[in-house]
Amino acid sequence: MKQVLIRKGTVLLENVPSPLIEAGHVLVEVMYSLISAGTEISAVKTSSQSLLKKAFEQPEKVKKLLDFMRQQGVEKTFAKVRGKLEEATPMGYSCSGIVIQAGSGVTGFQPGDRVACAGAGVANHAEIILVPRNLMVKLPDTCGLKDAASMTLGAIAVQGVRRADPRLGEVTAVIGLGLLGQITVQLLKASGCRVIGLDIDARRVMLARQLGADYAFVSPNVDVASEVRQLTDGYGVDATIITAASHSNDIVQQAMEITRQKGRVVVVGAVGLGLNRSPFYEKEIDFLISCSYGPGRYDEKYEKHGVDYPYAYARWTENRNMQEYLRLVAEGTIKLTEILEREYDLQQAPLAYHELQTAPEKPLGVLLRYSSVGESDRARKLETKINLRSRQINGKVQIAVVGAGNFAKGMHLPNLKKLEDLYHLRALVSSTGSNAKTTAQLFDADYASTNFQDVLDDPAVDAVLISTRHHLHAPLAIRAAHAGKAILLEKPMALHQQELDQLIQAIQESSVPFMVAYNRRFSPAICRIKEVVTARVNPLMIFYRMNAGYLPPEHWTQTAQGGGRIVGEACHIFDLFQYLVNAPVVEIHAAALAPHTAHILAQDNQSITLRYQDGSVATLLYTALGAPDFGKEYMELYVDGKTLVLDDYRSLQIYGAALQGWNAPMQDKGHLEALRQFAVSLRKQVAPPISLADLTETARVSFSIGNYEAQQ
Repeated sequence: MKQVLIRKGTVLLENVPSPLIEAGHVLVEVMYSLISAGTEISAVKTSSQSLLKKAFEQPEKVKKLLDFMRQQGVEKTFAKVRGKLEEATPMGYSCSGIVIQAGSGVTGFQPGDRVACAGAGVANHAEIILVPRNLMVKLPDTCGLKDAASMTLGAIAVQGVRRADPRLGEVTAVIGLGLLGQITVQLLKASGCRVIGLDIDARRVMLARQLGADYAFVSPNVDVASEVRQLTDGYGVDATIITAASHSNDIVQQAMEITRQKGRVVVVGAVGLGLNRSPFYEKEIDFLISCSYGPGRYDEKYEKHGVDYPYAYARWTENRNMQEYLRLVAEGTIKLTEILEREYDLQQAPLAYHELQTAPEKPLGVLLRYSSVGESDRARKLETKINLRSRQINGKVQIAVVGAGNFAKGMHLPNLKKLEDLYHLRALVSSTGSNAKTTAQLFDADYASTNFQDVLDDPAVDAVLISTRHHLHAPLAIRAAHAGKAILLEKPMALHQQELDQLIQAIQESSVPFMVAYNRRFSPAICRIKEVVTARVNPLMIFYRMNAGYLPPEHWTQTAQGGGRIVGEACHIFDLFQYLVNAPVVEIHAAALAPHTAHILAQDNQSITLRYQDGSVATLLYTALGAPDFGKEYMELYVDGKTLVLDDYRSLQIYGAALQGWNAPMQDKGHLEALRQFAVSLRKQVAPPISLADLTETARVSFSIGNYEAQQ
């Protein structure tokens, strides 16, 4: 399918893989999408900025990057920055189209329905989009697809007006008469208000008058405060809604000047907020911020998982605001003919953005129009695989990477590049087509796809590296096993016992090589420790501290997608213990924190002690309470009069014997070596370096302490 993307300040129309249907989502063929002249042109300009300018404007990100460099080194940091620079960003957040398919759990939509869709990263300028249930609305019969493409802007305007709480007969002002301002003027008139419009553009001022503004002024040409006093018997307006976009602080100050005592000022647009206290204090003005489309915005449960707010307690959610806007458009209360001034074919998208930046008289609303010429055209749009190159490869493991999130792009893919003598990147699979293609191009894959089945059906693929969110690990690995592909699976192996049993059965029946990427046992420090303890006489006593860092309860790792942090991360340490002790666990004790505040999760803060069949005892202190600038991982191991101290995989000190430890300038947790040894095992056709018995034992221990389903 075709999609509009930005890369380094350039607007591109590229062919990318189409999304697949998902539960709780709807697949939509786009007919029209709206270009937001303010928001999107600003994004184009930002993407063209130099690294130095971006660093100056975002110092907090520079600090994170420097921290990453201290841990991972210059080479990986350079790769991370290069990846960010090469990323292609999807554009668009408001469109209309026709439903192709509704996923499981979705009611009220069926193929052929006309709909409008909202949301950055969702309602993109793309021929096919995948939309969560609560970010789309079915069109009223008398509402056209062209007008409906403005729904996102309309919902923003509706929420701004609701925040202003206009009353019948009140006088309201709208500062900024762009697309958002023109819709706001009409909404206020529909609410029974007298409306004053202000803008620096005379053409926009005239349009506001045509659309119902009682008064409208070119603000630089008049004494705005004086004019407002004349029109309000000296009191000032009851409410001012700011829909302008400017870095200047003057707009808010002007709003304070023209608003009456105890009035309201609502900020909808992006403006400077360097505020002068006096007008606020002296007039006791209510200063309000309007959050985008309304209640539910930025709430993942609402937007992505379709969990609605109760009607009685949240009468106007973002979805209900969208519905109301389309109703007003359908009945003719909101007029868009004069606002949606220009229309381009999708193929002309780069031209549209160019003219928006260079034309002396910029249009208010710009639409992209999408052609649809029958089933064959739709079939082209729905293709999930994009071929990038064709090469003959011999003697290497042809691997497909499934999941292209930050960890895969920052760790696995650069490491595969380093191991080009062993691996060839055959395919890159991601649920987002633009991400799949951009990442595949960056790391030189043969093709990009949004469909895991494309990889399973490819006879050239020898192995898959699955690096998706945790809830997909076992299901995807089971499918790969049935397809006869070797599997390198990111942790965790599964999220609960039933999944684990099904996965083990699939592996045993198919006899495919299988390994979970428990990398710490492959780190140089741990390999050295293993050498020291192999000839031990007595059991081991181990203390391990993981200063994991705080994650809020709503973070995906804490949900059913992640399985919780014990199953999802502490499993690394259980595998490490298993590797060092080399005996089954016979007894488990776990003591969790009893937090006094709801934002701290008990399961994220536990002291876990494992006793092994050989008499060894290993304790993991896992906590999310520690300081982020304190080292993350630390281990003390006691055996036969010796003490071994591992500090964050940078150094290993050995006490009590004249034995050499290990030191490195950069942290090495064994990620590269794990990939290397997996490839070597495939080429030599021997068992992978971690046994299925060890993997099963690690999963069993994890479930007994931190099984997410048991905690619900």
